[in-house]
Amino acid sequence: MTQTTVGIRELKARLSAYMRQVKDGATLVITERGKPIGRIVPLSPSVETRVQELAQAGLVAWSGHKLVPRAPVARTRGGRTVADLLLDDRE
Repeated sequence: MTQTTVGIRELKARLSAYMRQVKDGATLVITERGKPIGRIVPLSPSVETRVQELAQAGLVAWSGHKLVPRAPVARTRGGRTVADLLLDDRE
């Protein structure tokens, strides 16, 4: 994936050309007076689309059904969640 730096004035003057680059996978870093102020990146395909592409390529096997939610494996005592305990443990 390529990254191109472009000033605002140039971007406005040649917007269509730069949008074609983004469509082809490039990332644009937009500058104002030489300082980066923003970025235009191509959209990523949705997870469902990506999984379907992988299944069509034969890299994964998927029935197309969503997974059934399962009961949590870990339980805590008191009012604290597992996420709270993990955050405390990291400190």
